[in-house]
Amino acid sequence: MSSIKIGVITASDRASAGIYEDISGVAIQDTMKAYLTSEFEIVYRCIPDEQTEIEATMKELCDDAGCCLVVTTGGTGPALRDVTPEATENVCEKMMPGFGELMRQVSLQYVPTAILSRQTAGIRGKSLIINLPGKPKSIRECLDAVFPAVPYCIDLIEGPYLECDESVIKAFRPKSK
Repeated sequence: MSSIKIGVITASDRASAGIYEDISGVAIQDTMKAYLTSEFEIVYRCIPDEQTEIEATMKELCDDAGCCLVVTTGGTGPALRDVTPEATENVCEKMMPGFGELMRQVSLQYVPTAILSRQTAGIRGKSLIINLPGKPKSIRECLDAVFPAVPYCIDLIEGPYLECDESVIKAFRPKSK
C-alpha cells in the first residue's frame, strides 16, 4: 500500500444509482496512472449530486483517508443539481481560481459552452481539490492543462512528492537557489 493517495469523486445522480457506468471517474483514474510514476493508491467514490454528501466525501478523503489530491467530476455546470463548486468552496480554506480559469480557457478552444462550466480548485489542509467537467475528453484536456502545476502545489502544502512520466506530462517545479 502506498503512502500517496489520490481521491476521485464522481458526483452524479445517475452513475451513483447504477443507471449508467461512471466513465468519467475511470477517465480520471486512467489519466493519473498515465501521468504518475510515483506509486499511489486511488480512493474512489461515486455519489449523488447532493451538496452535503459531496462536502462530507471531500472531508473524508482529505481528512480521514489522507489524499493529497482529490479530483472531482460532475456537478460543475449551471443546472440546479450542479453544486460541486459550492461544496468545494465550503470545505476549502483557500481557493485556487487559476485552475478553473485555465481549464475554461482550454475548453473554449473546443466548445463555446465552456463558459458555462464552473470548475474550480482549492486547498483543504494538505490536500488539493480540483473540480473537473463530466466528459472524459474534457477531463483529459483540462488535466493536461493544469497538471504541470499540481505536483509543485502539493509540495507547497507539505504533501508527498509526486513524480511524473516526463514523456506524458512534465511537472513544473522552480529551480532551487
